[in-house]
Amino acid sequence: MITIVSGLPRSGTSLMMQMLNAGGMSMLTDYERKADVDNPKGYCEWEPAKLLPKEPHRIAEAEGKVVKVISQLLLSIPGQHKYKVIFMERPLPEVLASQDEMLKRRGKTDSVSHEVLAKAFSNHLREMSDALQKRPEIEVLRIGYRRLLAEPKQNAESIKEFLGLDLDTDAMAAQVDPTLYRNRK
Repeated sequence: MITIVSGLPRSGTSLMMQMLNAGGMSMLTDYERKADVDNPKGYCEWEPAKLLPKEPHRIAEAEGKVVKVISQLLLSIPGQHKYKVIFMERPLPEVLASQDEMLKRRGKTDSVSHEVLAKAFSNHLREMSDALQKRPEIEVLRIGYRRLLAEPKQNAESIKEFLGLDLDTDAMAAQVDPTLYRNRK
């Protein structure tokens, strides 16, 4: 079994990785991308995930662990494994506002209009949902970012049940820091 945390960038995937790690799961991460003001607890990324379209076999390295794979790369995973995917969902205006703030802090001011990005992300999420339904080897649990912040313990229990693992749900819930919910729309 391979556990994957996925979603759009800035949708809470790093938080979910931190929760699962605190609950007792080992993360497949390389710690290349360091914590910063946008993700003070770290990004929990694994650089080889970006290679999945060309090297899908690399996902086998995540067997028995949890790995973050952004939604744009999720359909690159091969069919010969069983997957449990926790898919983070956050309102698009919040995703876009969070991305804007992160880009501003990095000195990047040229951006695509929110209207264009929202339409592209909406289409992408719809295509992802349709494609995942056609993949019997992939089970998906959708977690809403807002609801996770409001009800961390209940969500931790749902995740524990979905994964069928003996996770420490109190430790998972303790990872949620509502003060980091800075881009509300």
